[in-house]
Amino acid sequence: FGLLVGCVVVQMSPHDAVRLALLNSILALGAAYTIIDTYFSYRGSVFLSRYPLFVSLMEALFIGLLCYYDSGLDSPFRYYYFLSVLCCAVRHVSSVPGELVGSSPFPPVAPSPTFVTYVTCTLHSISLGLLTIALPQLYDHLFSFLLTVVMLGWVTWASNALALLLKNVGDDLARVNSALQLQQAELERRIAERTRELQESQAHVLHQEKMAAFGLLAAGIAHEVGNPLTSISSIVQILQMRELDGYTQTKLGLVSGQLKRIQGTLRELIEFSRPGSTERSRVTLGDILDEALSIAKYYKRTPGRIASPTMPPDLPPLQGVRNELVQVFLNLILNAIDATERHGSIELSVHRDGPWVSVAICDSGIGVSAEQAHRLFKPYFTTKKHGTGLGLFVSFVSTPGQGTTFTVRLPLSRESA
Repeated sequence: FGLLVGCVVVQMSPHDAVRLALLNSILALGAAYTIIDTYFSYRGSVFLSRYPLFVSLMEALFIGLLCYYDSGLDSPFRYYYFLSVLCCAVRHVSSVPGELVGSSPFPPVAPSPTFVTYVTCTLHSISLGLLTIALPQLYDHLFSFLLTVVMLGWVTWASNALALLLKNVGDDLARVNSALQLQQAELERRIAERTRELQESQAHVLHQEKMAAFGLLAAGIAHEVGNPLTSISSIVQILQMRELDGYTQTKLGLVSGQLKRIQGTLRELIEFSRPGSTERSRVTLGDILDEALSIAKYYKRTPGRIASPTMPPDLPPLQGVRNELVQVFLNLILNAIDATERHGSIELSVHRDGPWVSVAICDSGIGVSAEQAHRLFKPYFTTKKHGTGLGLFVSFVSTPGQGTTFTVRLPLSRESA
């Protein structure tokens, strides 16, 4: 903007051809510098930012020559001194230093931005002094020189104060914006966490509702099937009391045995579907494992696939909630069945370690990958298509393709430990 105004002023002022050519040449040099500086500005850097005092020196010389070849201290180009100081303050004080342009094996130490502005004012004052000395009739221009220097000092102070104010406001806004971004990220994290907790709670409620519905359905089926079975069993017993041939007695005995087996299955189903107590009591580990295995044998037709483990001799009872312990081991056994092919093996082993007893469920299934291992103990994580991820929270060792061993450590009753 200053160069455009200067070109207009030079063309409209009465100058001889020599002075007009000199002024146009000086303005052309200024235009070339301005184009280069604008180019670097669009790239987000500052031209000759390593050498701000050199730039100020060149500007002082540039403005002094314009004033000398125009009309001295009365030249409109003297306002370039004020514009130069203002731009220097805005560039070096209020803005963040841009990318350093150029390279040097001995880069200079960058002075402080405020120092640069005051040094620029000093260089401009020297330029004004040399201009005044070079002009004829020195004393006639002394008052204009002093007034311009005073005004230049005031503009320098005001420009520095304004630039510092703008910088502080910008820094405060940057800090507030950073704090807002942190708060936004924290709020988004909390919302995601609450959403996940809500989804987990909904999944848990849904699972509980399904289990409750399954219990009611199992109890209803057991009741409806139990009555006809009781009648059939009574008829079979009446027939067995009559004098029949051996073949018929044998077949009736087989029917009676199968009826008892069905009734036993119904009793187990009713026992499993009955709401369990949450009271802690002394329980026997062998009975818990037998009950879990007796329920698991009806899952995917796996009777006889898993043998009851050998219990350590003189194993004391445990102190815990029976139904919950049965549910833990049942879930582990069902997981092992799902992970193992029909020809695979599943083994249960029990070991006593002082006041603790460990139950290991080892399968020869597909194992757990490293990506899934770190998520395995998170609630609601499951690798099964219809799983809920609610039944597994124990220690484990797994090798993909070779199987998995889950181990449950339980404290023995204090009275017997």
